[in-house]
Order: sequence, then structure tokens, then C-alpha cells
Amino acid sequence: MLLHSADLVEERLRIQLSPLGITPRQARIIEALDRMGSCSQVRLAREFNVSPASMSTMTTRLIAAGFILRRPDDRELRSNVLSLTESGRSLLSGVFDAWRAVDDLIEGAIGADEAHVLSGIARSLRDALGGHPPGHGCGRPVKTPDDTGTDTKQDG
Repeated sequence: MLLHSADLVEERLRIQLSPLGITPRQARIIEALDRMGSCSQVRLAREFNVSPASMSTMTTRLIAAGFILRRPDDRELRSNVLSLTESGRSLLSGVFDAWRAVDDLIEGAIGADEAHVLSGIARSLRDALGGHPPGHGCGRPVKTPDDTGTDTKQDG
């Protein structure tokens, strides 16, 4: 039941993000890079708990779309550093709007109080399973994300 609900929520989020031309995972990467600043591709993969090869596939599409920039790391030439382009930054308000729209959908479906409880339970489960929001500082101090609402952005 939990996985089915997650699939349904992700599909609603996919619909909300489709005008921006990005997927829910790509939206998370863009938001994380905004909070983290420039970051190595390996570190970003670690933060998202995916293999470097998977992160490379995800970021290649964002690079091709002009939303992020990949350059060699000045300190470690075998490593790449990723950062948002202006075009990528311009997506952020649309990403946040999409997340809010899905939060509103959840609240409309189960009520504000239940949505708040659901958010807390989801956060507790994520933490208990060893997850965390991506972005505990790569290139600059991490902006503190808003830790309220129903947490549709699936921050970890």
C-alpha cells in the first residue's frame, strides 16, 4: 500500500513538472545543487544513495538540457564538479510550485492534519532507514530547507 501510494504521488508530481521538461528525480537534483552549490558528481551520488554511474546518467540529461554544468575538479582531475546554470536556477520556482501543488493535493485528499502526520511518519521512516536530505555541504554552507508540509519533494 505504501509503495502504491508513493507511485500515485510521484505520477501527480511528474504531471506537475512536465511543463518544465524535468522528472521528479531531476527536480531533486536541481534543488539539491541549489542548496549545495558546486559539488562533485561522486558526492552527489553518495548524497542520493545511488551509484556514480546512475548519477552520471541522470546528470548527463540535465547537462544536455542546459540546466547544470559539469567541469573537471581543479583539485582532483579525475573528478567532475557539477553546478546549476542560470537556466537550471530559473526552474527552481516551478519546482517549488509543483511540490506545493502536490502537497495541496495530498491535503485535499486526506486533510491538513493527516497530511502533517503523514509527513512526520515519512520523515521518521526515512531517518530510521538511514536516509537524509541530500546536501550536507559540498561547496558552500547548505541552505536550510523548509522542513514543514507534506514533504512531497522526497528529500532523501
